[in-house]
Order: sequence, then C-alpha cells, then structure tokens
Amino acid sequence: MSTDTQTSSESGGPITTFLRKDTTGGLLLLLAMVLAIVVANSPWSEVYFGLRDAEVGPGSVAGLQHTVGHWASDGLLAVFFFLTGLELKAEFVDGELHNIRKAILPVVAAAGGVLVPALIFLGVNLAAGGEPTALHGWAIPTATDIAFAVSVLAVVGSSLPVAMRTFLLTLAVVDDLIAIAIIAFVYTDSVQFPFLGGAAVMLALFWFLTHKYMGWFMAQHWAAWVILLPIGVVTWWLVYESGIHATIAGVLLGFMVPVLKQEPRIIRAEDPRMGLAPALEHRFRPLSNGLVIPVFAFFSAGVAVGGWDGITSAATDPVALGIVAGLLLGKPIGIFGAAWLMDRFTSAQKDHDYTWFDMLGMAVVAGIGFTVSLLVAELSFGEGSPHSDHAKVGILCGSLLAALVGAALIAPRNRKYKAMRAAGHDPDTLD
Repeated sequence: MSTDTQTSSESGGPITTFLRKDTTGGLLLLLAMVLAIVVANSPWSEVYFGLRDAEVGPGSVAGLQHTVGHWASDGLLAVFFFLTGLELKAEFVDGELHNIRKAILPVVAAAGGVLVPALIFLGVNLAAGGEPTALHGWAIPTATDIAFAVSVLAVVGSSLPVAMRTFLLTLAVVDDLIAIAIIAFVYTDSVQFPFLGGAAVMLALFWFLTHKYMGWFMAQHWAAWVILLPIGVVTWWLVYESGIHATIAGVLLGFMVPVLKQEPRIIRAEDPRMGLAPALEHRFRPLSNGLVIPVFAFFSAGVAVGGWDGITSAATDPVALGIVAGLLLGKPIGIFGAAWLMDRFTSAQKDHDYTWFDMLGMAVVAGIGFTVSLLVAELSFGEGSPHSDHAKVGILCGSLLAALVGAALIAPRNRKYKAMRAAGHDPDTLD
C-alpha cells in the first residue's frame, strides 16, 4: 500500500497518525507477545492466566459469555480481519490481484502450505510409532497467524514492494479459510446452517446499505458507528453461533464494502470522492493497531513453557517435534514449492516486483502459527493433557523460529529496496 492522497494536513492528532502506521501495529504486537511470554512464565503467571480465563459478558444472551482471551481472539480480532477484507477487496478490484494469473498463485501456495506441514507432522509421528492420539494433531502446523505474520513483515520490511505484503496477506487469509474449514468439518460436531443463513442475510443488508448510500455514510461520520457497526456485530454473532470461526465475519464484511477504481489505498484526510473503503480503513486502523492487535497478542501468546523441564519434555514428544518441523520446514517448502510449480508449469505468474528469494522469506514468515494453531491444539487433545502442553511448546518454538529466520531473510532485502527507493527507483513499478 503505497499511494498517498495529497492533502494539506493529516486528519487526527499525532497519536492517531502514529497508530495508523503498519510498523506501529507490528511493534506493539511483538512487544505484547514478549510481555505475555515473560509474564506467563514468571511468579505472576497465576494472575495472567486468571485474567485470561476470567469469563465476562452478558450471560443471559446466547453465546455472549466468554473468557477474556476468547473475546480477544474471536471478538476483537474481527476488527483486524475487517480491515484485511477491505485491503484484499481493493487489491482484487483494482490492485495487484486484479490479474487472475497473479491472484491464483497465493491461493495455490496457501494450499501447499497446508498440505506439506500436515504430511510432515504425520510422518514424524508415524516414524515414532504412530500413537493414535498424537495423530489427531495433524492440522496444528497447517495454520498461518495472519496478524503476527503481517506484523513481522511490517516491522522488518517497511520498504518492501507492495506486492509482497499483498501476497502474504492473501496467502494468510486463504490459509485461515482452509483452517476454518478444517475446524468446521473435522473438529466441529455440526455446522448450524440456520445461523449461517441469518449471517448471509445480514451480509446482504450490509452490502446494500454501503453500495446504495455510500456517499451518505461518507458524509455522516456517525452513521458507520450507529448503523453499520451494529449490523457487523450481529453478523459476527451469527457466524460464531454457526460453529465457524467468527473472525471470518470480519473478512466477509470487508468484502461487502464498495471499492472504487483508482481510489487511493492510504488516505491522510477523508474526502467523499475517495470512496467508503479507504475511509473506513482510515477510521478503524488506529483502533486495530493500538488496541486490537496488542490485546490479542498479549492473551494469545502467553504459553507456560514449564521451564527447562517443560522444554526437554516437549523435545521428546513427536507431537511437539512434528509441529516445529511442520511450521519451520513444511510451511516454506509447501508455499515456495507450490508457487514455483505454478509459475513454472502454468499460466500463473509470480509478481515481477520481488524475487524468488523474497518469496522464500515470506514463506518462512508464514510458518508463524500461534492463534489458530493453539486453537486446533486444544480441539485435538483437550486442555490439560500432556500432548496439549507439549503442542503449545512446539507452537511457540516453531513460530518464534519462523519469525526470526524469516526476519533474517527479509531484513537485508528490505535494505536493498530502501536503497532503490532512495535512488529514485520504485520497486512497485518493475512490471
């Protein structure tokens, strides 16, 4: 996202301007993640887990009393996914993904990034004897944590071509859709289709209002909060009650917002001529970067490793080893391999704005599992079982290694692209 609209001044104060930067959200997320890991393995761990597991919400309303951690991952994170939906919609309508030959590449790469980690996990556990209970966790290393992965890219890759962020964003969203489908069909007893039908009706209403009265919602700032937000909340609740991971409601709502051709992707001050999609992103980005992402990270990343004994115990469990291998090796092999095969043997094309080495860096970063992986681990083994604890250690270790290795690969490339921009060569126009 590199196009700015020239205006006389940025809207909002210096704090909101700071919070709109992608690097801000990434830094706050990483700080919250480190803080959570430290606190969860400190004398204050009981306070941390007590707060995370405390139930809040109106108990009289169906489905609205959850733990604080659950609200952070399934509730607050929907705002981040809404912005993701807006950004992807813009790319499909008039951006990097408008060309079907480029759009199909991250979709197939995401499928490869699901299949290969699952096979590696199964291979490691079958080689160790194939305990039936352990095999239940085959889907744990298949997930990419979109918030963490995109934030790592934002922190170490501020000068990278826009096409790289778009590729990773698309790949992570498709990966999440596959993970949600796995949860729905493998780990969910049943999908409640009446609730899905109700969500479809609300999405249609959201689409109608944003398309029919786009100019009015642009002019009346209060209308989005008073009209569109309640519709979004109801849609989220219906998707949640259907048995499908509720954050997908955010992506779907983002796709319902109209996107104008040639509209700016980043705006500094709102103008009715810019369209509703960038305006909503402009309004909600500080909330996402400043509150949603760090709170989600703080309550998701707190894994009690159990000290050195916990690490050594997990190191002997094929479940943890399979997860680390799946995230650190399976993800990049599956993503990079699928993308290369598509580019080599089909009409699909890698974007020329970045290199295959850049692709490798993104594929490694996509090995950051965390949230969905932790959810699948709980569904696979149940909270409190030895495999569950070892799986969490494996997820933590594999994701951290993927983040560090991926950042090490991307950082020097970012310096190169930064130098290119400083010399007046825009890497976003290499096509």
